Amino acid sequence: QVQLVESGGELVQPGTSLRLSCTASGGTLNWYAIVWFRQVSGKEREAVSCISNTDYITNYEDTTKDRFTISRDTDKNTVSLQMNSLRPEDTAVYYCATDYAGWCPPGPRVSAESYTGSWGQGTQVTVSS
Repeated sequence: QVQLVESGGELVQPGTSLRLSCTASGGTLNWYAIVWFRQVSGKEREAVSCISNTDYITNYEDTTKDRFTISRDTDKNTVSLQMNSLRPEDTAVYYCATDYAGWCPPGPRVSAESYTGSWGQGTQVTVSS
């Protein structure tokens, strides 16, 4: 079972960019689909984007699909989420997760509760002026 660790979250101003990373230990991410979720305080955790083991991308969130890009670096055993033109409403804790399948779960919504496997501890992104 792989252990996932997110990094890169911080306080940024609106309109700026941030890159989150999901790094694995104890195994390779290259066999699995990886989903980025986010959770706004007081709300349910929602899926943002997914990359399959063949690098097919599925975007679940309409408000981010044109601003956020998911990618995989096989050499670094890392999946990243490049976030551009950040907005205050993007403020959330961001998590990466895998259910050990090679394909992304179908949309439009993915239940975080039913997405069982490995989860990271989350990284806080705060967008504020």
